[in-house]
Amino acid sequence: MLRRRAFAMHRVAQPFYVLLFLAGLLSATAIAQDRVSAPTIQPLHGVDDPNRRTVTTYATAPGTGVLVFTVYAERKGAQLDRQALLKLVNLDNQSATWQTTGDTSLGVFTDLPYGTYAVDVSAVGYLSTHKEVKVADSLGPARTDIVLNRDPEAINLDVSDALLSPKARKQTKHAIAALKSGKLKEAQKQLDDAYKLSPASSDLNFLLGYLYFQKGEFAQAGTYLGTAANLSPHNAQALTLLGRTNLERQDYPAARSALEQAILADPENWLPHNLLADTYLRQRDYEKARDQAQIAITEGKTNASPAQLVLGQALVNLGQDKDGIHALHVFLEQSPQHPMAPQVRTLIAEIQQRPSGPAQLDHTQTTQADLSVVDPLAALATPGLSLNSWQPPGIDEIKPAVAPEAVCPSERVVEESGRRVEALVEDVARFAAVEELMHQSLNEFGIPVRTETRKYNYVASISEPQPGFLAIDEYRSDKVSTTEYPDNIASTGFAVLALVFHPHMRDNFLMTCEGLGDWHGRATWLIHFRQREDRPNRIHSYKIGTQIYPVALKGRAWITADTFQIVRIESDMVKPMPEIRLLGEHEVVEYGPVPFPKKNTSLWLPKSADIYFDFRKHHYYRRHSFDHYMLFSAETEEKRKEPSAPPVVEKKS
Repeated sequence: MLRRRAFAMHRVAQPFYVLLFLAGLLSATAIAQDRVSAPTIQPLHGVDDPNRRTVTTYATAPGTGVLVFTVYAERKGAQLDRQALLKLVNLDNQSATWQTTGDTSLGVFTDLPYGTYAVDVSAVGYLSTHKEVKVADSLGPARTDIVLNRDPEAINLDVSDALLSPKARKQTKHAIAALKSGKLKEAQKQLDDAYKLSPASSDLNFLLGYLYFQKGEFAQAGTYLGTAANLSPHNAQALTLLGRTNLERQDYPAARSALEQAILADPENWLPHNLLADTYLRQRDYEKARDQAQIAITEGKTNASPAQLVLGQALVNLGQDKDGIHALHVFLEQSPQHPMAPQVRTLIAEIQQRPSGPAQLDHTQTTQADLSVVDPLAALATPGLSLNSWQPPGIDEIKPAVAPEAVCPSERVVEESGRRVEALVEDVARFAAVEELMHQSLNEFGIPVRTETRKYNYVASISEPQPGFLAIDEYRSDKVSTTEYPDNIASTGFAVLALVFHPHMRDNFLMTCEGLGDWHGRATWLIHFRQREDRPNRIHSYKIGTQIYPVALKGRAWITADTFQIVRIESDMVKPMPEIRLLGEHEVVEYGPVPFPKKNTSLWLPKSADIYFDFRKHHYYRRHSFDHYMLFSAETEEKRKEPSAPPVVEKKS
């Protein structure tokens, strides 16, 4: 049996949210169900005649539907030459399922309950896309075509050079695989060996240039990239990376030449326009810097937010302080948590405080010396592969939409939500539920390589034996041994996460109201919280063996505007913990009203919890869902009847 108790002293709650790394083997049994067939008609590959088609039948459970996605590259009919990842989310309960496409670029989902779904499709080197689709009772599956567009920022590591010998081509492919995994040392060995065989290959020169750029050795990178550009003068990505390399080396004439050629080769890519604008800015050609920055913003939209830094500084140097400040503010709005945001705010303050007007300053001569300079190049991400993240965006990576004129009553929201959590502790001695667990081990591209499911009897008790002292116990039924957790990791603590807002806990966090948002059509206040460095960290920890490692959290809560109930909490780690090889963790817990008719009450309890964590060099996704709640109040002696059957276990691979 797994038991967990949390204690508190000096009126501070100390619940632990624990993941235990347990030794043992996993056991599994298979579960089968009746199936029905749903036919779909597909055109033969390479044949446009609608009369020549094949019929494919998909098996699905009674009362469910099938979704079939065909993924194309840049236009319909152009089959994608690589694997794509499809993530399907049921919008009714937010449960997620993944599939990958095969040689036919098809992704097929079966056994889908009727309803509305959101699908996210991604592939290396392409921009992700998002669509909503419906599954309804019909004679056949619902088919959807997905067209992916190339990511202009992504480095394309495909090998097409005909000059490569078979041995060099094989070594180059091994090198590309190593580059995709970030193994630069292994990649360099393979590329060096291939280069000895084919030194005139533009692909090899580009890959070596990319490798040295990743290592920060810009002189070497420039040499190889220059050769690649000479061998393939219309290679836009080689010219763009060469221009960026020369910018890093402060060789502005060379950067300008390479980037102007890159724009001729690929005029719709915002990145070379942005880099060229930066080059002009450094050469104090402010009008050209302004013009190129504006083109970059037009082509790249919000992806081109670094160009706002060039635009803002160019306009200020042209004497247009108001417009320049506006551009800098746009950067802050689009990237509020960017590491360079403090520098940008400092620059804005300096511009606002100085004398204004052309008579006060010769902008072309003195502005750069008088004002702080924000380096636009530092705002760009390191060039790399375009990979869809295997986990959702971090708390500070996105800013949810809020009503522009709604004033948030911050203190009242925090106070009232705290009362709801406090009432839960006072009213509930213990509650039980049936817990379903879906666990996936993912590869570096976010693709599930193993899926396992479990079903447990879950029990949690929350009590306050004395003021300021909270005790929380969570455990599964006696029939669950420590060897039955997927990948030997046990996760608990979903009832505990809401205690961030408990009056005895909330002072340990910095809390900010971000505004009035929306959750499933219901108005909700958004509260951002972050563990304070000067207060004890008592909400979350990992337990490995007998050692406990506290984990500082930051997050966001969605709190209903009318009743102040917590309906959703997302959280991230404040920083990685390399000492236990925990590099990332993202949690999403949703709460909802659970009616208890016999007791004539309804309580807000966890309905589901999603966890994404990077632990010990592995990526994991885990979903817990809860149902069949039973309440044990402080006044009752009622006991929950345990089922006689052992926990259900299903393993898929």
